[in-house]
Amino acid sequence: MTTLRLRPSNAPVLWLLFGAGGMLAALFGPMLVFVTGLAVPLGWTLPGDLLSYPRALAFAQHWAGKAFLAAVIVLFAWHAAHRIFHSLHDLGLPTGASSKLACYGGAALVSLVAVVALGALGF
Repeated sequence: MTTLRLRPSNAPVLWLLFGAGGMLAALFGPMLVFVTGLAVPLGWTLPGDLLSYPRALAFAQHWAGKAFLAAVIVLFAWHAAHRIFHSLHDLGLPTGASSKLACYGGAALVSLVAVVALGALGF
């Protein structure tokens, strides 16, 4: 009788981060682009001082603002890393350990820098 042995894999964790980042990108990405790129700078329906430095700093210093910013930055980065890694495969480029390290290591570095920077802002 043959015993089936499953190899441990980190794929479920990466797919979870990819899926969560994709969901956030689909739900919040277009609105973030609209608000920060069009509505506020052009004065459409939103006050001009909505993205002023004191307001943005106050948002980033609040625990809920920190959580939102961290989730958006971290999950967008992991979503992008996973897409880039699989796009390399689709383009026929090598997807070995160095490609994984570059893609997922880059996402981990972006995540670490974002969390440290948000923590440095204080509460």
